Amino acid sequence: MGLIIFLVLLGVFFLVVELMLLPGVTIGTILSMASYAIAVYMGFVRFGLTGGAVTLGAILLVSIVAVVISLRAKTWRRLSLRQKIESSSMESPSDTVRVGARGTTVSRLSPMGKVEIDGRIYEAKSIDAYIDQRSEIEVTGFENFNVVVRRAGKNGE
Repeated sequence: MGLIIFLVLLGVFFLVVELMLLPGVTIGTILSMASYAIAVYMGFVRFGLTGGAVTLGAILLVSIVAVVISLRAKTWRRLSLRQKIESSSMESPSDTVRVGARGTTVSRLSPMGKVEIDGRIYEAKSIDAYIDQRSEIEVTGFENFNVVVRRAGKNGE
């Protein structure tokens, strides 16, 4: 009887682990189903039809309770990350470059490429059709993590 109870509890453990940590049908589901199957088989073999049916009913009841408890909002809140992440993986050019800054193209902008501004390399987008390599540029704005540029001296400068 103790082995059957142990297998049922082991199956519940694997079921909860599957729900909380390993979403999808993975090893947790397989181990849970195997534990349940062995427990039901042993229930039928050792205690006959009534014992097997009771084992199966207990598995269903305990599994439903475990799923409901593990999916409750408070349970998830205890395991979830509460810290707000406000950083990014890379620095935004708008933090270090100002509109109107001048630089040089490192590669041809057609319309995307690389520019050097104040000794730093940035991914840039040209508002002009194409800008050749080693051309003077001026920053006109920012788009996502790209610097938006145009040829320096354009529009009366």
